[in-house]
Amino acid sequence: MTPASSSLPRGDRWFDDGLYTSVNELAHRSPGWLDTAVSLWSTYGLVLLGALLMAAWWRARPVDPARAALALAAPLVVLAAFVVSTALKALLREQRPCQTLRTVTVEACPAVGDWSLPSNHAVLAAAVATTLLFTDRRLAALAVPAAVAMAASRVWVGAHYPHDVVLGLVVGAAVAGALMTGARRAAAPVAERLHTTRLRPPVAKR
Repeated sequence: MTPASSSLPRGDRWFDDGLYTSVNELAHRSPGWLDTAVSLWSTYGLVLLGALLMAAWWRARPVDPARAALALAAPLVVLAAFVVSTALKALLREQRPCQTLRTVTVEACPAVGDWSLPSNHAVLAAAVATTLLFTDRRLAALAVPAAVAMAASRVWVGAHYPHDVVLGLVVGAAVAGALMTGARRAAAPVAERLHTTRLRPPVAKR
């Protein structure tokens, strides 16, 4: 575990300071293998979620060109959710809890000015899970709990307050849900146009 910087004064108290501290203490008392597993998921879990996006597109190509076109739009939707999250961070400018509470954390405490609210990891995970609800419900059944686990892992490793990750899940789901609803209306016409061009392979296997 890595100690946070002690150069900052304590910030304003948040309503979930106690919950964050409790999770932090639990992580501190847990076996090293568990902290390692959570840290690995926190760091690399988004790669697995990204693979699910690719799998959704691959599974849709042979059976439903419109769904394949929608799956192709999903990464752009996830990117849009990230842009919104980054803008909110710059606007809200919440310092990391490991800075304001001076806690000992599983992972190194992010630098001062690396804002905390909302959690980008939670935003991206929720956005992926939401796009999969539109494109592949079976894969979504894996992605939804994975997104929640990603959010929880960010608190466990000490990088975020609980409210950071909750807002992240809400922002990711809201942005992705709105954009995928619009994309779903356009998916069938786009797929139909592409079906008669050289761009047919991305939306239809045959």
